[in-house]
Amino acid sequence: MRDYKSLNSSFSNSNKNSLPKKAFTLVIIIIILVGVTFLFDNFNTPNKQTIKVEQNSTNTENKEKIIIPLELPKQSFIKIQHKTPTQNIKTELTWRTHPIIEGDTLSSIFNKYQFSKKLLHNISTLNKDTRYLSRIKAGQIIAFLTSPKDKLLKLRYAINETNTLIIDIDKGSIASKIIKQTFEKRISHVSATISNSLFLSAHQAGLPDRLTMELADIFGWDIDFALDIRANDHFTVIFEELYSDGEKVKNGHILAAEFINDGKVFKAVRYMDHNNNIQYYTPNGKSLKKAFLRSPVKFSRISSKFTLKRWHPILHRFKSHKGVDYAASTGTPIKATGNGKIAFRGRKGGYGKTIVIEHGNQYSTLYAHLSRFSKARTGKRVKQGDTIGYVGKTGLATGPHLHYEFRVNNRHRNPLTIKLPKTRSIRKHYMTAFKNQTKNLLAQLEMYKKITVALK
Repeated sequence: MRDYKSLNSSFSNSNKNSLPKKAFTLVIIIIILVGVTFLFDNFNTPNKQTIKVEQNSTNTENKEKIIIPLELPKQSFIKIQHKTPTQNIKTELTWRTHPIIEGDTLSSIFNKYQFSKKLLHNISTLNKDTRYLSRIKAGQIIAFLTSPKDKLLKLRYAINETNTLIIDIDKGSIASKIIKQTFEKRISHVSATISNSLFLSAHQAGLPDRLTMELADIFGWDIDFALDIRANDHFTVIFEELYSDGEKVKNGHILAAEFINDGKVFKAVRYMDHNNNIQYYTPNGKSLKKAFLRSPVKFSRISSKFTLKRWHPILHRFKSHKGVDYAASTGTPIKATGNGKIAFRGRKGGYGKTIVIEHGNQYSTLYAHLSRFSKARTGKRVKQGDTIGYVGKTGLATGPHLHYEFRVNNRHRNPLTIKLPKTRSIRKHYMTAFKNQTKNLLAQLEMYKKITVALK
């Protein structure tokens, strides 16, 4: 009996001692399982968060904190990325740039970008500004601003280096405007001595070809640049250069120039009068522009001069030649040498196809052996420099050339030597304004001339 009680007592004591250990072991196992579960869920489902829950054991003296994973709605987990305001923002409006190529028309370009024919018609017939779009040229640029649905909102067309056409389309309403670009003007100059030809010497000195042509036009009433140029002739030119954003865009006009031809000095200065008319004048205010051009055509040589006795190559007899023959290739444009009215246009015996222009009551000019006429008709008025026809060899002619006659009171005069009438000069009451506007340019012209002479 004692042994039984003793054994039972021993078992009860050992059981009492093992209960806390079992409870502790159970808690450890639970914590391990919960931890493994949390790690597994967190690894596979990133959209889970955990909430700490405090759970009390039955034994108020031993409190254990158990972490139970709870799955929250996915939209509550927001991934935040920090970006700059302009990063990865899609632009809703898009500019499309179209370089114009040979054969392009506004219609073909609209068809390429699938803009409506109605819109094309409305733009083309809007006003005189949009007529520039009918004269687009290869090498120019046209650009379109479109919506996300490719609807045309704006058109931009560079008419030239100075003017840009802008067309705005808003809910069926179309408006146009021409924006004129302003340039920074800088003054430049070139001086050179002619050793062979004007164009070659000017090119070697750095004068652009266009300005060389302008130089020849300025002094063309006094100097025949095909016949009168001599070695050691000298010129100085002051001209504008136009810049935009620090880069040169193009050359402007000649502001002042001096040309020394066979020892004779010619000077010119550009001046705008009170009516905004621009011409070139001498330093004394006399217009360089004459009522007539010295020659009506760009020619390679003079094949026959004005003479009262010349052997005719076709008639085979001596005959007076009361004009000048300018040899030039067939199709070379012929210009009216002065303002006037076409008095005759047609065939005229040995002259072949001929035009006669009357310049007031005193002067008239004749142009013969033309291959064809321009659009100017008999009775129509023409301006100095207008193309009236083209070089040919109609009538009694052995080769393509222009026969040109100059008549004063219906009497033939030598076109090469006659003193041409001048146009109106600066009036006396405008002379002070002319002097004030041109004196600085003339002073610069003289300074550059002295510098060039000193460097020789």
